[in-house]
Amino acid sequence: MNNLLTDKVAIIYGAGGSLGSATAKAFAREGATVHLAGHTRAPLEALAAEIGERAHVAVLDATDESAVDAHAGAVGHVDISFNLITRGDDQGTPLVDMSVERVLGALTTGVTTSFITARAAARNGASVILHLTSGSSRGAQPGMGNTGPTDAAVETLHRYLAAELGPRGVRVVGIHTAGVHGTLSPEKIAKVAGIDPSLVDVDAIDAGIAQGTMLKRTPEVAQIAETATFLASDRAGAITSGIVNATCGLIAG
Repeated sequence: MNNLLTDKVAIIYGAGGSLGSATAKAFAREGATVHLAGHTRAPLEALAAEIGERAHVAVLDATDESAVDAHAGAVGHVDISFNLITRGDDQGTPLVDMSVERVLGALTTGVTTSFITARAAARNGASVILHLTSGSSRGAQPGMGNTGPTDAAVETLHRYLAAELGPRGVRVVGIHTAGVHGTLSPEKIAKVAGIDPSLVDVDAIDAGIAQGTMLKRTPEVAQIAETATFLASDRAGAITSGIVNATCGLIAG
């Protein structure tokens, strides 16, 4: 039996991060050629060396439409696009206490990179466009800052893309996940929350998130990568517009 992604070509934006790296490995294992795009060369090259000949590196800014378009054009035919670019979410401060710039920062980055990368993929023959958000758009939890509005904007953009691109055979599918085990670090949490890293207890935060899930555990990096791999494959060919809940039941539905 063929692998899930035999002879497919994928671009993963933000491939140097933990989720991007795991997804790139899973895609390559299933037969895809993976183009690893991101800001910093070193982690991309280390990942490419680990994957082998199926991996190619591109250092680019996903907010730069000329750079994204040029790279996609150089790749040629693109089957799968997955945007995992860090948005710079700002949490821990009530929205009314934020400046306009703080509220719109992550939203602008999230929508801009989602649109530019999806458009480039669609123009180069893509059949699957994947995206990932935290699911914060489903509720209104104090302290989440601009994450909820940003998720909602990104998800709405992708629903419209799904409707417009569907007649061309393009599926647009999302993944909801949050608190993925192994992705949290004091530095990352401190940056989002605007606090000193020395005040962050990652184990306590992970345990707290787990207790809030239906499964009483948090998602693993590999599980999210495998979910993305299935959604990118023809076996998920009837799925578009929707968002798969991979939060271990942190959010309902």
